[in-house]
Amino acid sequence: MRFQVIFTFDPEYEGYVAEVPALPGCLSQGKTLDEAIENIKDAIKGYLYVQEKHGKSYVAKETQMFIGEVVV
Repeated sequence: MRFQVIFTFDPEYEGYVAEVPALPGCLSQGKTLDEAIENIKDAIKGYLYVQEKHGKSYVAKETQMFIGEVVV
């Protein structure tokens, strides 16, 4: 499965926070981007496992997300 992940650098934590918009509440973090990537993979697997145990299979929804910058 493929998931879009938003990575945000948190200066207070001094690392990256990772969020999966398609899986509400599925978050992780890591001090490096590589660590955050590995941690969010584990979080996704855990999220899907718990959903399945509760009889809620994940159904992929076709969505498009665009992230950009606006200068004002």
